[in-house]
Amino acid sequence: MPTKNEIAEFSDLIVVESALWKMTIMDTVVAHCENSGMEVDIASTLLSSALKAQIREEAQELNLLKKSAKLPI
Repeated sequence: MPTKNEIAEFSDLIVVESALWKMTIMDTVVAHCENSGMEVDIASTLLSSALKAQIREEAQELNLLKKSAKLPI
């Protein structure tokens, strides 16, 4: 199980690489795994909850996940 420090470091790295490469968070994680030889399953345990939420939003925008129901208020 990764520590909070490891999760924070990896998540910060992904955010920086995402901005540098001008890619989505989802694509950046996959590209980082391919470039470093890290398994995607390992990377998924290192993502912060904020990045997981961003990935969910990206997937919903790309119609890879159903959009969550929102009430019009």
